Amino acid sequence: MTADTSFDRLDDDDYPAYTMGRAAEMLGTTQGFLRAIGEARLITPLRSEGGHRRYSRYQLRIAARARELVDHGTPIEAACRIIILEDQLEEAQRINAEYRKAAKSTNAESVD
Repeated sequence: MTADTSFDRLDDDDYPAYTMGRAAEMLGTTQGFLRAIGEARLITPLRSEGGHRRYSRYQLRIAARARELVDHGTPIEAACRIIILEDQLEEAQRINAEYRKAAKSTNAESVD
């Protein structure tokens, strides 16, 4: 691995750079919380060669959203389900917007 490819990872939101301890510290939560959202299948951390959990910045943002909901009294399983549904809704809206754009472009071509 060259220095150039190592530095490319600094901007990669999906690179599993954070240990469980560091992730918990950054989120102000416990390692048990991270295990619980993993068990609820909200996030699936990658594993190091030694079998230790590693988290990406993207996963930490999702975990932070779960912590926010839990801190406001939502049970952890419900918080995980809410986040999954929010993500599915966002994806459906993105796909619908693409379909609308394609339909407009098709209609504009048929008018010409």
